Amino acid sequence: MDTASHLYFDDVEVGQMWESPRRTITEADVVQFAGISGDFNPLHMDHEYAARSHFRRPIAHGLLVLSVSSGLIAYAPPMRTIALLGIKDWQFHKPVFFGDTIQVRTQIVGKEVRSRGRRGVITWHRQIVNQNGIVVQEGQSLTLVQGRAAKN
Repeated sequence: MDTASHLYFDDVEVGQMWESPRRTITEADVVQFAGISGDFNPLHMDHEYAARSHFRRPIAHGLLVLSVSSGLIAYAPPMRTIALLGIKDWQFHKPVFFGDTIQVRTQIVGKEVRSRGRRGVITWHRQIVNQNGIVVQEGQSLTLVQGRAAKN
């Protein structure tokens, strides 16, 4: 993306932190994700089954929560991202229930210049937290980001 508000690799430093906007996960989100993914596990879809489970009610798909987080981080911070290179050490700590509101806390934990400054790899530590501030998922992601040298 190439807008004035999007940051280059050179504009950010290790240690910087951001918080994303919030988003509530709805039952409709879960139903739509099940349709797209084909994952109709009764923990997500069957209220009676889920009531007898360890969770006592239906839970959102972990990958749905991760997918929603990718949209939340798009502007926290707004970067000139070229590509997602990988996800490392991702942990699913707690369930997300219908009606829970999530937010992503992001910190830069590493930077590596590539192609003589035309781009670079940023390593991010991401925490998805619920409305109570409890970390429900976390891990690292690596992105390839445009550098200022690419402008010239």
